[in-house]
Amino acid sequence: MDFGIFYEIQVNSPLKHREREYRVFHDVLKQVDLAEQVGFSHFWTVEHHFQTGFAHSSAPEVLYGAISQRTSVIRIGHAVVLLPFPYNHPVRIAERVATLDILSNGRVEVGTGRSATQVELGGFGIPYKETRARWEEALDIITSIWKSKDGTFSYKGKYFDIPERNVVPMPIQKPHPPMWVACTGEDTHELAGKLGLGLLSFTLLVSPEKLGRRVKAYRNAIKTAKPYGAFVNNKAGAFAMVHLADTDKQARDEAERSFMSYVNTTLRVNSAVIEARKTGIDPSDPARGTVPDLPSQYEGLDPSKVTIDSLIEHGMCICGSPDTAIKQLERLQEAAQLDQFLAMMQFWAIPHEQTMHAIELFGKHVIPHFRNTVPRVESAAAAAD
Repeated sequence: MDFGIFYEIQVNSPLKHREREYRVFHDVLKQVDLAEQVGFSHFWTVEHHFQTGFAHSSAPEVLYGAISQRTSVIRIGHAVVLLPFPYNHPVRIAERVATLDILSNGRVEVGTGRSATQVELGGFGIPYKETRARWEEALDIITSIWKSKDGTFSYKGKYFDIPERNVVPMPIQKPHPPMWVACTGEDTHELAGKLGLGLLSFTLLVSPEKLGRRVKAYRNAIKTAKPYGAFVNNKAGAFAMVHLADTDKQARDEAERSFMSYVNTTLRVNSAVIEARKTGIDPSDPARGTVPDLPSQYEGLDPSKVTIDSLIEHGMCICGSPDTAIKQLERLQEAAQLDQFLAMMQFWAIPHEQTMHAIELFGKHVIPHFRNTVPRVESAAAAAD
């Protein structure tokens, strides 16, 4: 199993203390340096907008350029780049990714997604009901460019009408970088498999056993994949909140504020879209009425009753000493059989020094324990067939 380090890039009270943004970004650079040294294989960040304090990774491709010049081995991944236009024009995505692939000597991985918050969709004027169609068309354009002989392509669809052009540069990975997709709903896990895309899932209020069922649906679907890209990426990954310390109590006490803040903020900013999935009413429709800050149910749970102890007990985060973290990950891996685990370790309420210590502990004790484990799934060649 591979291990990635995963970032939202959180900042404590940035509007009152703008200097903290500067410090955090430079802290992230140091953390990724250390992560590469201790054995993490991947570095991933989200793309979010207007998420003050919660996620300052609004221009991840700029950060990736810096990371590419400070590191030499760790792979650099979008988790994810938002495809619905006008978040990003697909031609610009193809250009930026190819440039990064050149600068990083072929270390780029491309996760894509639709976005799931009304604050972001509304800020860019994107109707929620069109996000999947816009995502699919943008993905088709990007992969059409990369599958072309020399970057020459044209495209005519619902959202884009692009006359023949030659896109430069092209990626150095052949035929193109591995492609992934973020999945939240039950149906999207199966869709990821059908499209031959790597799976980026999550453990937020999701037990290892439920995650395992979703990964199994993905594995079944990918056996007959018809990929957008030039090849099938049959890897399954999932992220979780992670904090390690020398003792279980120390880890719990250091992580509690951040973990609970992450759960509540994630559900609050996604509440309008969560409600839209249930009702079918576009979250931008003023007729939908008031949506509560927290949904009454999420993944079958009442979020108001979730505590850090229940998260730990139900395997929905990794928190404790190295020995405890190993046991927690063994439970997760037994149920889900992941190819990659993405560890979110940087939080606004956890000091940089504690995060660095957690990364050191994870690399020294946890990664070696799982280094030679292999998911109980078919080979990539068998799945592709």
